[in-house]
Amino acid sequence: MTSSQTQTFTTLRTPSGPVPVDAPAWNPQRPSAMPHERYRPAHDRVALPLTDRTWPSRRLERAPLWVPVDLRDGNQALAEPMDTERKRRMFDLMVTMGYKEIEVGYPSASQTDFDFVRHLATSGAVPDDVTISVFTAARNDLIDRTIASIEGLPRTVVHLYTATAPTWRDVVLGRSRTELHGMILDAAGYLMRRADERSGGDIRFEFSPEVFNLTEPDFVLDVCNSVTELWDASPDRPVIHNLPATVEIATPNVYADQIEYMDRHLARRDAVILSVHPHNDRGTGVACAELAVLAGAQRVEGCLFGNGERTGNVDLVTLALNLYAQGVNPMVDFSDIDAVRDVVEHCNRLPIHPRHPYVGELVHTAFSGTHQDAIAKGMAHHTKRAAELGVPAEEAPWEVPYLPIDPGDIGRTYEEVIRINSQSGKGGIAHLLYTHHGLDLPKAMRPDFSGAVQRATDASGQELSHKDLWDLFRTHYISPAQDGPVVLNSWSTTETGPGEHRFSCVLSANGQERSYEGTGNGPLSALTQVLAGAGIAVDILNYAEHATSAGPGSPAVAYAECRVDGATFWGAGWDTSILAASVQAVLAAVNRAGQAGR
Repeated sequence: MTSSQTQTFTTLRTPSGPVPVDAPAWNPQRPSAMPHERYRPAHDRVALPLTDRTWPSRRLERAPLWVPVDLRDGNQALAEPMDTERKRRMFDLMVTMGYKEIEVGYPSASQTDFDFVRHLATSGAVPDDVTISVFTAARNDLIDRTIASIEGLPRTVVHLYTATAPTWRDVVLGRSRTELHGMILDAAGYLMRRADERSGGDIRFEFSPEVFNLTEPDFVLDVCNSVTELWDASPDRPVIHNLPATVEIATPNVYADQIEYMDRHLARRDAVILSVHPHNDRGTGVACAELAVLAGAQRVEGCLFGNGERTGNVDLVTLALNLYAQGVNPMVDFSDIDAVRDVVEHCNRLPIHPRHPYVGELVHTAFSGTHQDAIAKGMAHHTKRAAELGVPAEEAPWEVPYLPIDPGDIGRTYEEVIRINSQSGKGGIAHLLYTHHGLDLPKAMRPDFSGAVQRATDASGQELSHKDLWDLFRTHYISPAQDGPVVLNSWSTTETGPGEHRFSCVLSANGQERSYEGTGNGPLSALTQVLAGAGIAVDILNYAEHATSAGPGSPAVAYAECRVDGATFWGAGWDTSILAASVQAVLAAVNRAGQAGR
């Protein structure tokens, strides 16, 4: 593009402030005109009393209790909230995957949510080891509606929430710290009394100080401890304190510090399940959750693939498979991740991004030539190592470049691992031809075919499938044996003595058909003498052959690199006879040379 063709973006303001005086010479960035001074850093918005943190030296060695909130929190974020049929489909998926506590609705917020909780209570859909969680604000009438919805459910968590952060107290609720604390205790006490009045079924309690991460630590600790005491928490009947990063405002280490502070100072700690509920406003929800578990969290609320308000709730699938990739059992099953994705997309009516971790259509795919070559070599090494260990490949330790987990473990096929476009390289191309068509291209031939693929993809701008590669290979290297200036109309070989072979044929060249004979120390050397007699000088520089599959009658393929009248060309042959395939390979190279010289 010339300077006269330079595109302009009139709505953007190219930074033009002076380069900071302390900037190194290699960094010419200039301040932008965006009003960054409107925003306060997290350290100015909330106190961070922890100075002797211990979480950075810990390791993730077991999965926390996962609690999917897709049916409540995720559902609230949908343009088209789920009906009972879609909710039930997702609930059944979660049960099948192995989730043992599932938040299913906000029954006081809508008739649809209320009806779904009643559906679960009356349909027998809840297994004996699964606990249902329902959500309610700290208002008596909403608590009444919530208690009515769970009648008949054997195990329930009632999740009570109130926003506690200063901006929410001042702007939304209009209450002081003391007033809000009293309101929370009144609601918690009312909930406990209503639960005691209910006949049958076990009810446990959860409290969320919404916007925990922006609430003063001393206040949220005081509130949580008083709720723990009011509900008379004990180790055999613990309460859940859920500490949400309702709106992400800081780096993940700040949230981890806040969680460790609470972990250390919560009263009756052995009677409290410390839970977290990160959102993803800064794009670090997964990191916040992982560091929070290091810091003492025992339970994580989130959504499958991260659906939720604004930029979403934390992604439970990514979290679980991150553990899996470290050798930790995730305690839920993703052996068919595409089936999980299909249900979630159907129920949410939202697509999942093709680059979404683990599940996206392209996350196990390599287009880059260097990546493809490394993966192909890694897969071959993995197969060899499994054989040496005497175990199936799907059970052998996994160490393949660029693939953090074996795609087969989550139901993906290897077809999608390497895909071919203009960025691809010879290693990936060879891998696909071998995997799908049994062709083990000689290493010396791979750059030649890679060039043909590059020209094809540059011309079309399109990706090539493994079938496209086979078609291109056949057209480029095999078909010229039957479609070129030199044609073998009939031929035969005989061994006339030890190390002596005769090649007899009827050959058409330069528009003339003649019978020829040649001799040599093998059939192919005898063929080159025949070609010399027809005025075509041929030297065979490289030759390889192999069967394309096991068993009698398997097609064979031969590859020949030939110098033809001073120029070098590859050819290939394909036949159930390896001798026929080798003759075709030489003839294909000869005809490619002839076609190039036209």
